[in-house]
Amino acid sequence: MALDGIYLHLLGQEINDQFKNARVEKIYQPSKYEIILKLRTFSDTGSLLLSASGNNPRMCITNHLPENPAVPPMLCMLLRKHLVGAILTGIRQEGTDRIVYLDFDAITELGYKVKRTLILEIMAQYSNIILIDEDYKIIDSVKRVDLLKSSVRQILPGLKYELPPMQNKISILDGDTDTIVSLIKTSYVSSALLKTVEGISPLTSREITYRAIGEDKRAEELTKDEKLNLIKCLSDFQNNIKTRDYTPCILLENGQPKDFSFAKIQQYGDCITHKIYDDLSQVLDEFYFEKERLNRIRQRADDLFNTVNTHIERISRKINIQNAELEKAADREKKRIWAELINANLYRINSGDYHPGDEFFEVENYYDDCKSIRIPLKPELSPAQNANRYFKEYRKAQTAEKVLTEQIAQGKNDLKYLESVLDSLSRAETEQELSAVRDELIDVGFLRTRGTVKKQKSQTLKPIEYISEDGFRILVGRNNIQNDQLSFKIANKNDIWFHVQQHHGSHVILITDGKEPSDKTMEYAASLAVYHSSVRGSTNIPVDYTPAKNLKKVPGARLGFVIYHTYNTIIS
Repeated sequence: MALDGIYLHLLGQEINDQFKNARVEKIYQPSKYEIILKLRTFSDTGSLLLSASGNNPRMCITNHLPENPAVPPMLCMLLRKHLVGAILTGIRQEGTDRIVYLDFDAITELGYKVKRTLILEIMAQYSNIILIDEDYKIIDSVKRVDLLKSSVRQILPGLKYELPPMQNKISILDGDTDTIVSLIKTSYVSSALLKTVEGISPLTSREITYRAIGEDKRAEELTKDEKLNLIKCLSDFQNNIKTRDYTPCILLENGQPKDFSFAKIQQYGDCITHKIYDDLSQVLDEFYFEKERLNRIRQRADDLFNTVNTHIERISRKINIQNAELEKAADREKKRIWAELINANLYRINSGDYHPGDEFFEVENYYDDCKSIRIPLKPELSPAQNANRYFKEYRKAQTAEKVLTEQIAQGKNDLKYLESVLDSLSRAETEQELSAVRDELIDVGFLRTRGTVKKQKSQTLKPIEYISEDGFRILVGRNNIQNDQLSFKIANKNDIWFHVQQHHGSHVILITDGKEPSDKTMEYAASLAVYHSSVRGSTNIPVDYTPAKNLKKVPGARLGFVIYHTYNTIIS
């Protein structure tokens, strides 16, 4: 991400402008690595979020306040002791490095005026929030670092605060651009900039390179004109930072947040769009809120994926076992014949052809041109008892075949249904959609509610709606419940139903309102059926379509399953 030294420099100036000399009213610690300072001025209030999370370290004014624990952690109590009531005198930065100082004028419990500084170090998994006094002695920190964790630099209460080892880079704020370009001698230009200039991220270095020379190339291949362009581009960036000429924005790819920046990014061309915001804090707040929301959705989706996949594996194993038993049942006719042949030859027991304890009985098989056949016997049973045993096994196998055939068919239907649920999960983009799928699994019995807690009724989720160029409404089901509702309750008899052929996907209903849709609208509806299916992104996919009146629901079938015999097919 582009939370580099330049971004922090501009962000610190923004927060300084808004909350310099603000009083700290409250302090919260919603999670282990997050601190929130409630600030108030004469005309404004705001919540300053400091995060030392390894994934999302940042500083910004936030409007998305997380839930606080019932009992504040010890560090939170310590910060309240030192900083509640303190005045934020300013925010400063160590050059353009990602180290920010928040200076406070505070008053101790005895009434003495003291200075306290809260330091935010943004260094990926080594990020930290450290409270120090006016002598730079560490009071405490979010992450304590002892000798076992680092032999170079310890962060412990009582020790003097020391800066992390500095890198020999030139600051983008006051560095000479000619000198910067003269130091770029090897490797690709964007990589060389990253190693030479302090305060820029990979995104920023690539953007400077793109604006200066276009496609990235090795430094040795730069022409004189390209070096001059690079100097000019660096100077432009430098001037924009000094004059605070920037455009806070989030980069969107297919509608999803990809990155953020203090300037519009040109290197991606038309592949991304920019969402412009009023200030840098708002960009960070919205970007990370959306990112964390999507992470929560992915985590919840993963849980459901695991549940559904577990059911699929169990049902698949069960079907394999049932198929093996069915193969054994297919041999039942042989046992009936053996039983009948034994009964037909009981008169030969006293003729010497059979002796008690024999393991087989040799007779003529009148079902096979009277060829001789040896029938296995249990020596401890008489011939009549062996015949009854074979008759019993035959009847058992006959019953088993009927039951197993039904169970295998039901198992295969369940597999198809669960695969359709996986398809719905793969396309779920909101927590509401995931909740709807979860509720569906509970309703059909594949998921249980925990304990005796009653299932809460989820918010009604409407189908996805599109409008064609001709003004026709097109409705798309988000899950199997909606697919059923669309096909049998919402659609009129003359509305047109679309579905990809032989693949899982949403039911798509073209609302005709008694009008004849154009070929273009029909093709658009078919393309939506492909997009909302398991073959999204594929081409030349056959899509079946038919008036909704031709759809039939098989009694006892799972949600979302329909049959139809009259239809046409369009390739999309």
